[in-house]
Amino acid sequence: MKRFAALMLVAAFAAPAVLADDRHHAGDLTEGEIRKVDKDAKKITIKHGALQNLDMPAMTMVFQVKNPGVLDRLKAGDKVRFRAEKIDGAYTVTKIEPVK
Repeated sequence: MKRFAALMLVAAFAAPAVLADDRHHAGDLTEGEIRKVDKDAKKITIKHGALQNLDMPAMTMVFQVKNPGVLDRLKAGDKVRFRAEKIDGAYTVTKIEPVK
């Protein structure tokens, strides 16, 4: 019974840390507006706010996309939230979702 109580105590302290981690990742998304979609080149142009994880100010720039299939769902003028990372020297969108 003491082991069970100890396990429950550990779980109670670990749960908030896990939840905080999920909130942190959700906050990593930056708002932007699609300016151009280039399916052939597998690139997307986004006017975006500051990208904190890349220490980059707000601007309009071209990104590669990790999953080119997402380009089928996007068009110029769409409002999005996204995450970009520098992968092999290229700024790449790794997650993107429409703003509702």
